[in-house]
Amino acid sequence: MASVSGGVALSCPSKLSHRPSSSSSSSSHRRYVSASSVKMAVSVDDKKKSYTLQKSEEAFKIAKVCLSLMELMPGGVNSPVRAFKSVGGQPILIDSVKGSHMWDIDGNEYIDYVGSWGPAIIGHADDEVLAALAETMKKGTSFGAPCLLENVLAEMVISAVPSIEMVRFVNSGTEACMGMLRLARAFTGREKIIKFEGCYHGHADPFLVKAGSGVATLGLPDSPGVPKAATYETLTSPLNDLSTVEKLYEANKGEIAAVILEPVVGNSGFIPPKPGFLNALQKITKENGALLVFDEVMTGFRISYGGAQEYFGITPDLTTLGKIIGGGLPVGAYGGRKEIMEMVAPAGPMYQAGTLSGNPLAMTAGIQTLKRLKEPGSYEYLDKITGELIHGILDAGKKAGHAICGGYISGMFGFFFTEGPVYNFEDAKNSDTAKFARFYRGMLEEGVYFAPSQFEAGFTGLAHTPEDVQRTIAAAEKVFRQI
Repeated sequence: MASVSGGVALSCPSKLSHRPSSSSSSSSHRRYVSASSVKMAVSVDDKKKSYTLQKSEEAFKIAKVCLSLMELMPGGVNSPVRAFKSVGGQPILIDSVKGSHMWDIDGNEYIDYVGSWGPAIIGHADDEVLAALAETMKKGTSFGAPCLLENVLAEMVISAVPSIEMVRFVNSGTEACMGMLRLARAFTGREKIIKFEGCYHGHADPFLVKAGSGVATLGLPDSPGVPKAATYETLTSPLNDLSTVEKLYEANKGEIAAVILEPVVGNSGFIPPKPGFLNALQKITKENGALLVFDEVMTGFRISYGGAQEYFGITPDLTTLGKIIGGGLPVGAYGGRKEIMEMVAPAGPMYQAGTLSGNPLAMTAGIQTLKRLKEPGSYEYLDKITGELIHGILDAGKKAGHAICGGYISGMFGFFFTEGPVYNFEDAKNSDTAKFARFYRGMLEEGVYFAPSQFEAGFTGLAHTPEDVQRTIAAAEKVFRQI
């Protein structure tokens, strides 16, 4: 990859002087913080240099000072886990990505196992995806009207995901889960739902009860601003605990609309279902006239082409998707049996709409990504490199005397700093998060980028190479000896 350079001026407009006099020079119209220009010069061809985050630190200082003046960005970020609150140290600002690697504004290179939190399964900035996007952009970026690309991606999703006979595209996983919940309630005529502790289904009010992801990372029990009425109908159970689910059904007969879960949890770390658990949920929902919903925003097209439901052979009633189906652009979707989906407006009375839903750019990137994933050997390769990665990390940790456990399925993995096993969020919370933080910062310095939280899964992609994996394992061996 060639050298990339550029300059970015970060300025803080002052609230103290809203009307500069006409005689003032243009430079006085803005108040500049020291280091008001953070220049980014990244050369990936240079030899490995000493690790520094000077420019990232300068940029975050500016963002935080600006925040006190104009509320630029809360905490300097636009999604909480990016702030490194649980791992400490300086958050990094990314300048560019390509394949399995990323570069920050200080010029540091990393092997990336976050993949934009899942979408980059064929690699960042894939040449074919970028070329297709360039062609699509010549026609426009958003129509606010139907386009043929929606039909193409819809057909691909329906043919791939066993539960989906009809699909509605939206703009995020959160939005998909919001639409799904309203639909489940509309179809069943019931209001209560069962979710599992540590499962994250976006930041809509009804789901912010014992949620995972950033809520777990920041140690927030629930979010202020969520009315009691919004979560009153949300029932919770530990993951992999069928007994509690049965008790909830017994105590709420004829009132439960749906059971929703991540079929493989990624938002409180990587936690797979116990054998038979998904089958049992399917049985109990059918017996009680409720719907089984798989939130496959993370697992969809990742652990198999047909998602977790294809992998485990369990077909839910409704499914939510996101991430991969947009190929790195904002997207979400929900779908299911035709009789249920025909409740959605304009076919039915359940209203849901979106300005940018089905926009041509997201559809294009999704189509190109799914085409690549459908090529023979894609998931076999993901399984091979992910297995080598997680076994290497676990072996290195145990050899160095650390309590560690973990696992993987295809291109999704995770590990916890605890003896394990980890079957639910309570088990995950036994992890030594302070040790994870030290491990995380050490791996950053060695050029490896994991999710900055013990309670997030990791992702591999087709762009990861055997060399990437071996370099990661070697780095882990070194860091494990140090922490």
